[in-house]
Amino acid sequence: MTPAVGERSWLLTRKEFEAREEQQLAPYAMRSKETRGRKHTESEDDFRSVYRRDRDRIIHSTAFRRLEYKTQVFVNHEGDYYRTRLTHTLEVAQIAASVARALRLNEDLVETIALAHDLGHPPFGHTGEDVLRELMRDHGGFDHNLQGLRIVDWLEERYPQFKGLNLTWEVREGINKHRTPYDQTHQLTELDPQVGPLLEGQVGDIADEIAYDNHDLDDGITSGLIREQELAREVPLWAEADEAVRRRHASLTPELQKYQIIRTLIHWQVSDLMTESERRLRERRIATVEEVRHAPERLISFSEAMARKREPLKRFLWDRLYHHYRVVRMAHKARRFLTELFNVYVRKPEQLPTTTRLRLPQEDPYRVICDYVAGMTDRYCLEEYQKLFDPFTRV
Repeated sequence: MTPAVGERSWLLTRKEFEAREEQQLAPYAMRSKETRGRKHTESEDDFRSVYRRDRDRIIHSTAFRRLEYKTQVFVNHEGDYYRTRLTHTLEVAQIAASVARALRLNEDLVETIALAHDLGHPPFGHTGEDVLRELMRDHGGFDHNLQGLRIVDWLEERYPQFKGLNLTWEVREGINKHRTPYDQTHQLTELDPQVGPLLEGQVGDIADEIAYDNHDLDDGITSGLIREQELAREVPLWAEADEAVRRRHASLTPELQKYQIIRTLIHWQVSDLMTESERRLRERRIATVEEVRHAPERLISFSEAMARKREPLKRFLWDRLYHHYRVVRMAHKARRFLTELFNVYVRKPEQLPTTTRLRLPQEDPYRVICDYVAGMTDRYCLEEYQKLFDPFTRV
């Protein structure tokens, strides 16, 4: 209902939201009104910032929904408790938004980048990416960041005027420049590869690290692949958190004790990240977005002391969880599934669904098949494998 003459409207418009950003954000934060815009011209929403609109488009995308059935560490059918790509993504977004708020960064942009950071991941986690990288070596390669861009720029179809989601330049840059120790990032020329990412993108990257280190640890303990006694012996940071929890609570069940330790670890790392990042920004007198982009190193970072404390934890996860024989067995099964599926589609593309098959005359068949396989969930991939290779399964 339109307000009566002289009556105040309480609706917060996009213009008013942009004015709030000007007042509340730090000088080094990205303002919504300063976006480089979209590939395809659109009228912007009256009540949402450009980045909030991008966030909503990502949440409603097919690729985002599929994350529910894509592996984090444990394949979906191994249990309902374990994290999936979707729950991991939501945890990353929560941590990233908390850090952004404390540092007075653009929360909408940070959350949007965090929600989009794994859209390009294929089924079966990093094993899936390794397999597609090998299969596509002579056909343009594969990188999950670039695949994420293909999804939001081309593969998602929601609008009659253009392909893709038509996201803002800054969100697309954040997807492209996502970097953690487990990622091999390739840059696109149009997204300024010669300069560093915005602080909002940097926050998303480290929030990703915090989430997967601590929550993979949680899942590893729950699965029985990791023993807390081994953690206490080999990871000083875990032992320190365990002791701190026992000082606060005299008697807890094992499950509550574990939860409180994980919670303490995340709190320590997030607090350290906020404090150290603020110190670096002050020390280097960062006052503009351009100074962020041209800084010689990333400004969102743990302190040296915390980075040292995290190293034994990361080594422990690498040795005891990611290379546990049960995880390795599943990874090798996944490698076989994906390789055989990919190759049978190359030999007989007639077996592809109609919508995918119709792309073949206009596009490189290998890239079309790669897009199709990368978009599969773990569950769908297993079902397709069974249909194509088990003679007793109906197709």
